[in-house]
Amino acid sequence: MNSIAIIHVAKKQLQLEDDDYRALLIRVTGKASSRDMSEAERGLVVEEMRRLGFHLTPPKSREPKVQPAAKGALDLGGPNATKLRALWISGWNLGVVKDRADTALVAFVKKQTGIDHLAWLRDPRDAAKAIEAIKAWLARAAGVKWPGRAPLPSETKRAVASAQLAILGLPADALDRVADLDAYIADLGAQVRKAKKP
Repeated sequence: MNSIAIIHVAKKQLQLEDDDYRALLIRVTGKASSRDMSEAERGLVVEEMRRLGFHLTPPKSREPKVQPAAKGALDLGGPNATKLRALWISGWNLGVVKDRADTALVAFVKKQTGIDHLAWLRDPRDAAKAIEAIKAWLARAAGVKWPGRAPLPSETKRAVASAQLAILGLPADALDRVADLDAYIADLGAQVRKAKKP
């Protein structure tokens, strides 16, 4: 379900009249229509509606949909593929990584470790070498301040979003109201890449 649909489900669940609904949208984002908002702004509206008592419960009968593979996506496999891909996409959203495709990630890992594919990246020392190389690159090139050892995924995402906000010259306290960090990072990523285009 997309964010606009979620907002309309929340409106119905909270039994908001049109005037109250529009007032809420304007109070949170300054815009009277969810269609005019960015994905990040919609996330702020959903978070406010959750604060007011909205909760989304998916139907039990619905099977999860399998998403088609993204352009350039590979079946990476291996115990470290998910973390490496997440860091690589973070680099893309920070405007540092120029090619988001998995093939570019595999080439980067090969350059760092000499191993041809992530599925063969089994030694924790090799994996750490590749992971730390990406993290150091993003810290150096985009100013990411990574959290300490064994951070929660949300802490890592907040570090990326904080760096994006700094790149765009936006206040860091905007993060305090974000419900969906992944959508927010993707939205900011489009803005960062646009700002960095020559």
